[in-house]
Amino acid sequence: MASVVSKACFQRTLQRCFPILVWLPQYSVRWLRMDILAGVTVGLTVVPQALAYAEIAGLPVQYGLYSSFLGCFIYCLLGSSKDITLGPTAIMSLLVSTYAHHDPRYAVLLAFLSGCIQLVMGILRLGFLVDFISLPVIKGFTNAATVTIGFGQVKNMLGLRDIPRQFFREVYYTFHNIAHTRVGDLVLGLACLLLLVLLKVMKGRLPEEPRHLPLLIRVCRATISFTATARNAMVVLAASMVALCFESQRWHVFTLTGKTVQGLPLFQLPPFSQVTTNGTVTFTEMVQNFGAGLAVVPLVGFLESIAIAKAFATRNGYRVDPNQELIAIGSTNILGSFVSSYPVTGSFGRTAVNSQTGVCTPAGGIVTGIIVLLSLAFLTPLFFYIPKAALAAVIVCAVSSVFDLGIVVTLWRVSKLDLLPFLASFLGCFWEIQYGILAGISLSGIILLFNIARPETKVNDYEALVVQLQSGLNFPAAEYIRNLLYSQALEASPPRSAIVDCLHVSSIDYTTINSLRELTLTFQQKDLFLLLSNLQPKILSILTSAEIEGLRYFHNTESAMHHLATRSDHIQDLDESEKLLFDGSGPIM
Repeated sequence: MASVVSKACFQRTLQRCFPILVWLPQYSVRWLRMDILAGVTVGLTVVPQALAYAEIAGLPVQYGLYSSFLGCFIYCLLGSSKDITLGPTAIMSLLVSTYAHHDPRYAVLLAFLSGCIQLVMGILRLGFLVDFISLPVIKGFTNAATVTIGFGQVKNMLGLRDIPRQFFREVYYTFHNIAHTRVGDLVLGLACLLLLVLLKVMKGRLPEEPRHLPLLIRVCRATISFTATARNAMVVLAASMVALCFESQRWHVFTLTGKTVQGLPLFQLPPFSQVTTNGTVTFTEMVQNFGAGLAVVPLVGFLESIAIAKAFATRNGYRVDPNQELIAIGSTNILGSFVSSYPVTGSFGRTAVNSQTGVCTPAGGIVTGIIVLLSLAFLTPLFFYIPKAALAAVIVCAVSSVFDLGIVVTLWRVSKLDLLPFLASFLGCFWEIQYGILAGISLSGIILLFNIARPETKVNDYEALVVQLQSGLNFPAAEYIRNLLYSQALEASPPRSAIVDCLHVSSIDYTTINSLRELTLTFQQKDLFLLLSNLQPKILSILTSAEIEGLRYFHNTESAMHHLATRSDHIQDLDESEKLLFDGSGPIM
């Protein structure tokens, strides 16, 4: 019997560590068809996006593809979501641009170190830490990131060169150099942007397919749906063909991506040092150069991925394990650094495509990964002719869906105080990303502590003061409750006893207990009572253990008020609903 239980426990542990063992035994031919369809569709989306995101990261475009295939295979083994796809994203690419200094070696090492941090967090089951970052802070950061990324593509759509990447300088020099706009890039960029928007609207307005349609109509419908879904690849392909035609006539109208390194990346250790003209930069110095990036990148990567995974899990009726997601992302970043990947996370756009296409298991990612590998192996010479304006249009369309202006209206209507961390995070991220996130988290923490320090109370003034507490009694609130009882009971004219209704109190700490001891003594010195009512068993047990002399409690507020009406001070005269917590010699049972 013991061996059977042990075997069952081992099997559950193995399934928790490798979720593929849960769904693989149930795999079917129908699932295979749906996964292949979803994998191909996502693959056609990820290739042009990967090239564009590498541009945001300030890296050669092939690094976007290097970062796009390994996560597809690893997540199939370790991931707990059937929908999510790992790879480069706009926000993660922006962070890499900020902390990797546009150096591929720094970007690859950042992926390795971020993966190590995420993997350790997952093993130690620290996924709950993200619960301390409020949604307004996350929304502020993502909105600022989308504005930064979107405006950063304006220079590519205008064909401008030598524009700095720091946001405020980028805005200034973009408008300063706008007279040097290349007409070809501008026209092509706007045309690509318009086409992408039209295809997106077309897909959204495509009605559900009625049954028994003629074959020709079904084929046309499927073609439109596929073209709209794979619109990024289609638009980039069309723009590249236009550019190829002009280049063949020696008309250099567009700014092109240029020569791309061909072939698969080498499997090698991440760079733990760097040789420069001024000497060797050691591993320690490289880590120091990352600064706050070693905290920001793994945290934001996990936040972005788990938010997407939870959203689609709720929509499709299953659950994800945050700690297992940390392990999956961490493993992907660690192993990805061996194939020159920069840090990756879950992609909202590609995950939405994956889900809408009907993916059944994470095996769809295998097909996506194969498509990326085939692109690296055979298509990289063709990337030379991809116009940067077309990639800029892809990026602008991708990040526009993430920008959420409605959150400001919602926060104003629901909780105006939450606008403070949102604005701190949003505005701060234009200066430095880590300062914006830190400012938002700090303000959220201050608001949280303020609510704890000033708990909601309801005061009723009968013959005695009745104070109803609406939350826990923790040390930040101790002085506030003490001053309330002093001002409205002890310093009133005439002074009167007080009843503290603790029905909603679920926690109490030593500082508050010590404050109760001093208050009880002060009330006794004035020949008054401080009574507690509606104590939960847990709180009663703690107060009993604290041995506060003379502190009395009642099962309900009415009994406490009845006692005050009789003004009885003797234990033998107490009614059955009242007990002394401590009388100086020990608890009374």
